[in-house]
Amino acid sequence: MRTALLQITSSDDPEANLSMVSDLIRRAAAEGAEFVLTPEVTNCVSASRTRQEEVLRMPEEDPFLAAMPALARELGIWLLLGSIGLKTNDPDGRFANRSFLFSPEGAEVAWYDKIHMFDVQVSETETYRESAGYRPGTRAVVAEADFAPVGMSVCYDVRFPALYRTLAQAGARILTVPAAFSPVTGAAHWESLLRARAIETGCWVLAPAQCGTHAATRGRARSTHGHGMAVAPWGEVIVDQGTEPGIASFDLDLGAVDTARGKVPSLSHDREFTLDR
Repeated sequence: MRTALLQITSSDDPEANLSMVSDLIRRAAAEGAEFVLTPEVTNCVSASRTRQEEVLRMPEEDPFLAAMPALARELGIWLLLGSIGLKTNDPDGRFANRSFLFSPEGAEVAWYDKIHMFDVQVSETETYRESAGYRPGTRAVVAEADFAPVGMSVCYDVRFPALYRTLAQAGARILTVPAAFSPVTGAAHWESLLRARAIETGCWVLAPAQCGTHAATRGRARSTHGHGMAVAPWGEVIVDQGTEPGIASFDLDLGAVDTARGKVPSLSHDREFTLDR
C-alpha cells in the first residue's frame, strides 16, 4: 500500500495551515499515495493559550473537519489527520488534542483523544504544561480500516508502552504516532522510542512530524524536532524525513507484520507475575 507521511511547519494560523496541508495531500495522492498521514496539531502550533482560544473551534465549526473528509473522498484515499486542537464543552474550558481517520468515502472511521499530557521541564528554559490547556483522553482506539486495524496514538503517548501492547493485542497491525516532538527530547529519544514500539508489538509504526520553527502571532515561537519516521515491524527505519518540510512516500508491506511476529511471537507470551518490594 503506497503510504505518505507529511512533514510540515504549522503556524498558529489554522486557515493558512489548511491551505498548505490540503496542497500537500493533493500532491501525495497525485504521486500515488493511498494512505496519507499528517502530524500532531496540524491546524495550529502555538504556545499561547490566548491565541488558541482565539482560533480553535468546536468540532462542528472546525474548518479542518469540514475539509479533510471531503478531500479524502475527492482523492479516494485513506487520511489520518494526525491531530487538531479543538474546543470542548468541558467546564474548565480545556481543549482536546484529537486524531481522526477518514476513509476514501469521506467517512469518519475513528477518532482518538491524546491520553498522556506532556507536562515536563526538559531544560531551564524549556517547560511544557500541556494539561493546562488540553484535557487528556480516556479511551484507547483501534480503528477498523479495510486494509488493516490501526492503533491510534499521539506524540507523548509513545513513552507509555503498555498502551501500544494493548492496541497490538487488540488487533492493531499499524500504530500511528503523529507528533510535534521537542527538539531536546527528540534528539535524545524519538527514534529509539519508535523503534522500540515497533519491535515490541511487531507493528508498523507511522510517525508524521512537525518540524522547524513555527511562526507565532502571540507568545513565543515553538520549535519541533522533525524526523517523521516509518518503522517496519522488525525495527528497521524505512523513512526518516530529516528536519525539512516535505512528503515521504513508501510501500507499506503488511506481510512484514506476520513475518516479524512469526519470528518473535512475544504478544502471546505474557505471564502473570507478582511484585515483591
